Amino acid sequence: MTRPFEPRSPNLNTAGRPRLRVLGTEITLLEIVRDRAAADLGIDLQFEVLDFLSAQHKAAVAPTTYDVYDQCFHNLDIVWFWRAIQPIELDRITRWDAVSDLTKTGRISPNAPVGSGDAPVTRLFVQPNGSLGAAPTHVISMLPTVHNFDSFAYLPTAVNGGPEAAVSWGDLLDERWSGRVALVDEPAIGIFDAALAAQARGEMSFEDIGNLTIEEIDRLIDLLETRKRAGHFHGFWRTAHEAADFMASGAVAIASMWSPGITELRERGVDVVEAVPIEGYRAWHGGVCLARHLSGRMLDVAYDYLNWWLDGWAGAMMARQGYYMSVTETVKAHLSPAEWAYWYEGEVAATDLPDPQGIVTVRAGEVRAGGSYRQRASRIAVWNTTMDEHNYLVRRWNKLVGRQSRDAADPQSLPPGRVGTGEQRAMPA
Repeated sequence: MTRPFEPRSPNLNTAGRPRLRVLGTEITLLEIVRDRAAADLGIDLQFEVLDFLSAQHKAAVAPTTYDVYDQCFHNLDIVWFWRAIQPIELDRITRWDAVSDLTKTGRISPNAPVGSGDAPVTRLFVQPNGSLGAAPTHVISMLPTVHNFDSFAYLPTAVNGGPEAAVSWGDLLDERWSGRVALVDEPAIGIFDAALAAQARGEMSFEDIGNLTIEEIDRLIDLLETRKRAGHFHGFWRTAHEAADFMASGAVAIASMWSPGITELRERGVDVVEAVPIEGYRAWHGGVCLARHLSGRMLDVAYDYLNWWLDGWAGAMMARQGYYMSVTETVKAHLSPAEWAYWYEGEVAATDLPDPQGIVTVRAGEVRAGGSYRQRASRIAVWNTTMDEHNYLVRRWNKLVGRQSRDAADPQSLPPGRVGTGEQRAMPA
């Protein structure tokens, strides 16, 4: 098979202690992870931590400024098309055989639903023509690592001074929360929270909730704009810390929420509930990519870093903030029995449990919302997805959140002619 990429330029960092530059988000690029990886690998490690949209922009337009890109599978249409990353050779990934079925096939078990949208397997393997697909080959686009099944969070005493259960995505559009709702500001993520909510309330239906048409995007954004004008939304957030700030202030009672936001709220003593939506979760899968310019010694260093992520220690850190790892057997060895039982098996916490910083965020006697890993992974409604009409969605979304649309070079949007045609997402010649 012909490789669709050749390194564009050599990395000059070839003498002495190597320095590896990693671009990503707060989701995985924790300082404690950086310190441990640098020590284990004997390298200098530089993390550049940006919000999702800023990281996507830099990854596509400035690929020589980083060596490894840490992001999500739904972002691959952008960085792959822009030739920002190079394929990963599976014979250099030591634990590939141990990667879970959820990643490799799209479902945790034969009877579990795959979910709408783009399951990671649809972008996993590099095909002979340079496109990305599910047919196994010996090269992949991104090494699958951290993943989760997201929902929303709410303050249990926010309504009428008493406990109120929020069990449906539709609660994000319920008038009882008006003025105290926040959505995540990332069009390939927030749109699905909104779509699931509108569908749950019977205000809209979709032919394919994972791939909305222009007409469906218009109707959904119009619905959200009407709610916004009525004061329904307190705001839109870009980072988990910002989401936690919204809720800790008391200004927001219900919001799209990621696990690090829930962890931070518990660190701050805020009583918060992670919802278990009856409609199922919005799932995502992250991973690490190799920048296109890597070759020689620095490519070897980058592969060492990729393999390190599957060795277990990093997965244990991720588990302590509510995330799962594509290779689970090594994670278990780095968690206490009580931690493994709580985070992966869905059992009652036998003792108080710490977050990645060592702060207790789970009290003895608590049970994780949604149950075990297998239970949560068996209830996927939709995956984060870059839809065919992503360009159009971004323009409408930017107007909704009050952000000026950027020019066509901004990879929030795919390049002109790339979407809205129904064509296969392939590498340009």
